[in-house]
Amino acid sequence: MLSAAELACFRGDRLLFQALSFAVNAGQALQIRGPNGCGKTTLLRILCGLTLPESGEIRWCGRALRAGDPDFLRELRYVGHSDGVKLVLTPRENLRIAMALHSVVEEAQLESALERLGLGQFMDVPCRTLSAGQRRRVALARLTLGSGRLWLLDEPFTALDRDASDTVRALIETHLAAGGCAVLTSHQPIGIDAGRSASIELTS
Repeated sequence: MLSAAELACFRGDRLLFQALSFAVNAGQALQIRGPNGCGKTTLLRILCGLTLPESGEIRWCGRALRAGDPDFLRELRYVGHSDGVKLVLTPRENLRIAMALHSVVEEAQLESALERLGLGQFMDVPCRTLSAGQRRRVALARLTLGSGRLWLLDEPFTALDRDASDTVRALIETHLAAGGCAVLTSHQPIGIDAGRSASIELTS
């Protein structure tokens, strides 16, 4: 579904990676590993179109991607290193705004998404009153809404306790079983069946 060929990227004068190629098939998760500063977050930003590579090509379902491709953006769910949560808004309001860009979502679906991430009692309080782990779960709740086939996740388990991590892992596995794909960074093992996961290593 997603492939990259001969990607290269610089940060200032420093080469982060070059000649990087990989493919992610339907039903597969790809984990990007490597030390801090090696370009993991930058690679995700390149894949979702927020950063341009120095060279190389990205393809989605066999076609070369161009900047702002609307069909690709409809298929994409991106949770970055920053939660992207508006602190003055409630979890419910954050999800409404996020999903307005993609599709119409019923109120019951928003509530179900928040409840699944353990936020049922907090969906109508300002996000500034939530813990870091709870705000992370607000961001991840977006994954359960709509029909995006590609998930790009930057350290999705950051700030999560064991139960929340297990919930997110189950969300990813369900997504893969339904024919979606995911690319994620994580400093810890992602715990997904080896038949559904692969990894690449970036070096500093």
